[in-house]
Formats: sequence, C-alpha cells, structure tokens
Amino acid sequence: MHIPDGYLSPSTCATLYLFAASGWYAALKRIKQLLATRAIPLISVFAAFSFVVMMFNVPLPGGTTGHALGVGVAVIVLGPWGSMLAISIALAIQALFFGDGGITTLGANCFNMAIVGSFTAYAVYRMIAANSQLNSRRRVLAGAVAGYVSINAAAFVTAIEFGIQPTLFHDASGTPLYAPYPLHVAIPAMMIGHLTFAGLAEAAISAGMVSYLQQADLGLLRGVGGLAQTAGPTIADPHAERSQRRLWWAVALLMLCTPLGILAAGTAWGEWSSADLMNPHTQEQIGAASGNHAPPSSVPAGIQKLSTLWTAPFPGYAPRFIKSPVFGYLLSAMFGVGFFVLASLVGGVIARKWPRRTLRS
Repeated sequence: MHIPDGYLSPSTCATLYLFAASGWYAALKRIKQLLATRAIPLISVFAAFSFVVMMFNVPLPGGTTGHALGVGVAVIVLGPWGSMLAISIALAIQALFFGDGGITTLGANCFNMAIVGSFTAYAVYRMIAANSQLNSRRRVLAGAVAGYVSINAAAFVTAIEFGIQPTLFHDASGTPLYAPYPLHVAIPAMMIGHLTFAGLAEAAISAGMVSYLQQADLGLLRGVGGLAQTAGPTIADPHAERSQRRLWWAVALLMLCTPLGILAAGTAWGEWSSADLMNPHTQEQIGAASGNHAPPSSVPAGIQKLSTLWTAPFPGYAPRFIKSPVFGYLLSAMFGVGFFVLASLVGGVIARKWPRRTLRS
C-alpha cells in the first residue's frame, strides 16, 4: 500500500500533500496543549509499533504481499489525531531511510493510511464499543472490526488513486504516464488481498492488543476520546512510565520477530520498480496479480523519471554492508525502533520542562 515515486502525477501528489498537511496541522493544533503530558512518548511508542507491524509481510492472492498497519490500536489509545501523527511519522521514516514508499507520494501514503485509516477506525470503534465497559469482550470485537474496516478503507482510497492515473494522465497515444492500470483493474487487485489476508491480520493485531491492554493497562483504553479533547486518565495516569515500558517491551518482542516478514515472497501490488516492469519473469507475475491484464510494454515515463528522485540509505530494509538478508532486515527494524526510542526520550525531557516554560511566559 506504500505508493512509490512515479506512480502518481505531480498534481495528484501536490493535492494529497495539501490534504495530509491540513490533517497534520489540525492534529498538532488539537494536541498542542498536551505536549507537557504523555502525548509525545505515547505517539512515539505507537509510531514504533506501526513501523514494526508494517515489516511483517503476508502473502496475498496473485503472488503479491501486504501488511497490517497497526492503526486500529493506535486510534483506540491515542484517538484519531494522535494516531494520525504516529502513523505519519512511521511512514516518513520508512520512506526516508528504507525507500518504502516514495518522497513525492509521502503525502498520499499518509492521507491513505494515517488519515483515512485513523478516522475510519475511530468511527467504527466508537460505534461498536459505545457504552461498554473497558474490560468487556465487545471492546475486543470493536478493535478487530475497526482494524479490519480501516485497512480496507485505506486500500480502497489507494486503489482509486492508482486507477485514475491512466485516465487523467497519458500521452497522445493513450499510453499511461504514471500508474498503468485503470480503476477496473486496480480496485479488485488491491481489495481482494486486503479484504482477505491483510484485513484479517489487522483485525487480529487490533483485537490482540486490546485484549493485552485490558490485562496490562486498562487505563490506556480510556484514550478513545482523543488526545485533543481531554487530558483524561490516560494522560494523567501516575503509572505512565510503567505503562510505556510495557508497551516498549511489546514492540521489542515484535522487532525481534521481524525477519519472519521476509518469508512472504513477492512485491506488493503497485509497488513494482522499473526493473520489475521490464523483467519478463516479473511481468508475468504482475499480469497474473492484475486480473491477467498485461503490464505496459515499456516503463511509463513518469515512473522512469521520478523513481530515482530519492535513494534511501537502506533500500528495501537491506543495508548494503550486510550480506545476510535476515540480519539486515532485523538491523533495519532495530534502527527504526531506536529512532522512536530516542524521540520518546527527547519528548519526555520536553514534557518535563514544558510547564516551567509555560509558567515563565
């Protein structure tokens, strides 16, 4: 679901950057009064959680792969605005350091997964979990359904963005300049895999985390009201540091298991490189994953031009100086999680000093 550079036109990218930036601004404005609380450390830990979860690829029909997002549980704890920031930060780190998603398309990826995913999960969870006890089984069900619906909503919006490109942007002969497949190909190709395996993976992760929090830290589940609306028990809990340590241990355990994520062979639909589009073997796989519609005979001009715009330091979660793919993948996970740990520590320092600055001003 990470759209690479070159698959969307510059005007599409600019429009979706504007939408994403509007969401980021609104989120920061709504939680700015809570910067002296648990907001920053919790956003960091759920950004790390989402980053790690997205490294677990699952096989999808047609020989492609997909992954969960971790957006369901992020919304339940952080509310939609905090979740939006957490998922966006994870996506930015993936694009900048690992080439997972493009730089020009970062706004689109954040809009799809962080904004659409967060608000969809929030609406579904609130609807199902309304008036239920925090430790009720209905909360677990609500988390599962929220996760399932949110990832499919994000996938559907992504499919539309892919599918409108050939209609709106093509050369004089009708050859697509960017993403090559129209709506009637892109929507089923994206949705079949997400309605089945990827959606179920997101549902299982969301339900599992809600069940875990019901046992480990029930107070975190009070965060569904959203960080923007109230500091509430979730933010002011005197056991905050203990709760965050438990969450970090859960992320660390997942991180150690990330090499399992490379067991699923195949590229995610719509994330093919220029070399993939020109390779006869992968062309056959692309066609099979696209409803037996053959890919273009040549690389679309936009993909060819924009795909080399940014070279990530560790492309494909495979540092060049590491020969072992398994260890390279694990090292990439450790690097990403380490970044978020550092952000959490810095955020904690800022949180402790913020009230003093506020009083002085």
